[in-house]
Amino acid sequence: MTTTAAAPIREFAPAKINLFLHLTGRSADGYHLLSSLMVFADIGDELTVTPANRFSLTIDGPFASGLPTDNTNLVTRAAERLATLLGIAPHAALRLTKNLPVASGIGGGSADAAAALRALVKVWGRNPEADALAKLALGLGADVPVCLRSQAMNVSGIGEILDLSPKLPPAWLVLVNPGVAVATKDVFAARKGSFSQPAPLDRAPRDAAELAKMLAGRHNDLEAPAIAIAPMIDTVLDTLRTISGCLLARMSGSGATCFGLFAEASAAVTAAQKIRQTQSAWWSVAAPLRP
Repeated sequence: MTTTAAAPIREFAPAKINLFLHLTGRSADGYHLLSSLMVFADIGDELTVTPANRFSLTIDGPFASGLPTDNTNLVTRAAERLATLLGIAPHAALRLTKNLPVASGIGGGSADAAAALRALVKVWGRNPEADALAKLALGLGADVPVCLRSQAMNVSGIGEILDLSPKLPPAWLVLVNPGVAVATKDVFAARKGSFSQPAPLDRAPRDAAELAKMLAGRHNDLEAPAIAIAPMIDTVLDTLRTISGCLLARMSGSGATCFGLFAEASAAVTAAQKIRQTQSAWWSVAAPLRP
């Protein structure tokens, strides 16, 4: 008989960053197809799950304000759908600490849902089929499957095709969000023009500088429409580009978070500090790429 773990399970939900994002077409049912190199930074939300005789979700942290705890929250939805898959009641107490801005293009909600799935299978002592869990993750959102893995991936299809990226070099990211929430559906609706070609990373760059050169030949198809909706994104990108040591500046996902790619930790940390000093209303952090 399977026993339920007694100790709390803690799961890290790292920020997801699209180093590039090409929209390559539409599927038969209307979803956008993509080609993207998705990586993870060593900063994120934190989820603690404890056995309980009912379900509860509490949220704290610097970006907790206004977040729902019902099934409009992806964490609650993930727990409910996983319990249904396993044929059990979704009994557990979840505490989410929100360290990442909301609706910011760095996978916060998707990473939280993925962390919930990873934690709950441990707390409930179950081992669902990998394919069933992947299908469940995709049903929660296009970024949830890659967040479930939390490894650098060449992602394609509608988000369900995951191929390990070639080994990436040590590098740092400076993440900057100007405090503007941009709705993904609005960005897609504002996008114009033809589709792009797939461009998976096909070899390992020697260092961060070579990674930046490889990325320079790629782009984010959602950057221009996001800037049209929230021009402040362009100001963030210009700010990053002027900072010493920044090898590449680009928006992640559908925005509004942008990233600067740096080779050295000291340059990245200094850059984040400088931005916080000059733009106190912006969220700015430096973090290494997770291996």
